[in-house]
Amino acid sequence: MKVKLEVAVMLALATLSTAGWARAGVNPGDTVTADQADKVVDLVSPGNFILVKQGMTMKIVPTDRLEWPPPYKSATEKYSPQVSLAPDGTLKGYSAGLPFPLVDANDPNGALKVMWNFSYRPLYTDDAVSKNVEIASYRPGSSPADPVEHLTIGNVGFYNNIGRTEVNPIPTDPEATRGGIRYRFGAYPFLEPSEMRGFGFIRYRSIDPKIEDNSWMMNRRTRHVTRASASELSDVMGLLDTTAGAGAGGAGAGTYASNLDPDSFFGFAAKIEDFNYKFLGEKPMLAVVNAENSPAKACPTDGGRTVCPENWEMRRLYVIEADAKQTSVLGSGVSIPKRIFYIDSEGWFITASDQYDRDGKLWKTVATFNAYRDRPIPDARVAIWPFKRMFQTALVDEDVTNGFSTVVLSPGVETDEHESWYINMGIATDNFFNPTTMSNAAH
Repeated sequence: MKVKLEVAVMLALATLSTAGWARAGVNPGDTVTADQADKVVDLVSPGNFILVKQGMTMKIVPTDRLEWPPPYKSATEKYSPQVSLAPDGTLKGYSAGLPFPLVDANDPNGALKVMWNFSYRPLYTDDAVSKNVEIASYRPGSSPADPVEHLTIGNVGFYNNIGRTEVNPIPTDPEATRGGIRYRFGAYPFLEPSEMRGFGFIRYRSIDPKIEDNSWMMNRRTRHVTRASASELSDVMGLLDTTAGAGAGGAGAGTYASNLDPDSFFGFAAKIEDFNYKFLGEKPMLAVVNAENSPAKACPTDGGRTVCPENWEMRRLYVIEADAKQTSVLGSGVSIPKRIFYIDSEGWFITASDQYDRDGKLWKTVATFNAYRDRPIPDARVAIWPFKRMFQTALVDEDVTNGFSTVVLSPGVETDEHESWYINMGIATDNFFNPTTMSNAAH
């Protein structure tokens, strides 16, 4: 298994470095500006191409290799031979690591295997906390210094009960068996703006595919914790009580925070089982996997609607279409019924996502900006890891029908806490994911 993995990766990189760059309209050392956007029309998603045309400058750099953390690599070699797909598409025999190290494009279940690999990707396998995450929204004509809205979240964290590779208990927390919970996610308290202060939400993902997420939100009006439905999580900032936000057809933009829906966190955070998937191809495309800047820098050439200039390199990406199942709890009410993902074949994270409305028209586009190093910032004192890790520095979510854009920064730029990412360090505890703790933090 180890030899097969090494050979597969080396062959993919060799193919990418020759055929990929040979067919590209750009080369390492190039800088792509808005007036040169046509050079990358076939190298980015249709939605991300719009971002380039509106001013997102790209610095083209050589392709580099992303090494998995050694514990994750060992877990893949040990456990992946026992993993298979059940008739209903769920995983059987999974313990830790990448479920399917070798994906065949001709496999009728190839798209689903890619999505399970994304779901158990080598980024944050055990636990993680990102502090003082900033979310800023911009309209065309805005400036980086003058966003329409600016939010700061004190803590964004999650804890995995399954697939653990570095922090005991390994590879499974007893809570997975005892409570049936795969992972827990929390984002609270919102620190600004003042009208959102104290808001937050918690989400539990069940192991059982028939059980939808258990979620709670801190109601900013009543100052009490209430349950949140799956449809609220799938809607564009539905948890923030947007009233002028995006409905069918994608008209308008969310009030308060953003276009961003909780199901688009990290590119995609919905339940894998709630969608059908199609394998659309595997191709060399540009993506940000070795970001130069952390914190990310607001793009001066598009009014801050993205981050730029940043390092883009040729990657081999899986292109997967995801269509919401009409039989899922979301049914026909989901505001984003179709998404097309671009997934890095080495890091297994989503580099871009184009989102389509109920009429089948391109509505929103997501671009993620990722880094690969052994600490989140050069002068980190606490968040120093024993090996290089992959982590997200920024995410852009733009409504391409009107240019309203949301930029998520982790770490943010306005805080003194720039280390931000504490990954697999045992910092996220059970107490953080307790609705009562969220309520206490809001008062």
